[in-house]
Parts: sequence; C-alpha cells; structure tokens
Amino acid sequence: MARSLVVKLTALGDTWPPPTAELERVAQALTVATTALASGIPTSVWLTGEATRLATPGYAARLTLPHAAPFEDLVDLLLDAEVVTVCTQCAARRGLTEADLLPGARIAGAAGFVEQALAEGAQALVY
Repeated sequence: MARSLVVKLTALGDTWPPPTAELERVAQALTVATTALASGIPTSVWLTGEATRLATPGYAARLTLPHAAPFEDLVDLLLDAEVVTVCTQCAARRGLTEADLLPGARIAGAAGFVEQALAEGAQALVY
C-alpha cells in the first residue's frame, strides 16, 4: 500500500500582517508538505480561508518569519509539482478564479479533499 500525505492549510486570518502564530502554522504546513514531496511521498496541499491567497501572485513573497525557509520558495516547490488546490467556496468568497491563481494551482471542492484524505494509505494533516 502506497503512503500519501494530504495537508490542509487553514491559517492566515484576515489581518495584515498576519500574527506570528499564524505564520508559524503556515511555515510548518509548507515545510512538512515540501519535505514529504522531496522524499518522494505523493503529497497534496489544500488551501482554505485566507490561506487561498498563497496561490496568488506576490502573496507568499510578502510573508516572512525568522528562522523559516522563504514562504515563496516553499510555495513555488509545491506549485511546480502541481499539488496545490484552492477550496472552491473560499476562492469564490474572495472573488478568485483559476485565472487569478499561479500556474500549478487549481480550484476544487470538498469532495476532492475527502476522496484524497480517505484514500487507502493516506495521512491527512490540518494546520
């Protein structure tokens, strides 16, 4: 049975700049996802709430956290692997369409997340 990792990222709140605790959750989620991907583990990342903005141009570059890898670099690795999904409802609430997203990101609904999270051998983590 092949193992896979499904990471759901809900952090980032609606204040700017995001509080350090929110940035730490984002850093943890992105670091875990990119580490799994680099280890050859099939990985998918689902962005919900304000985290959907990570899939839009320039957003990740604006985020910084001491002693963490650059958010933009981590997001780019995930986008290059085409493993980033933005929540349909979350995108709609923010007026985002597929055309607003960076290459490598897509929009999909809860059914897709449930399918991936409940697949045999899958481990789902929510940040």
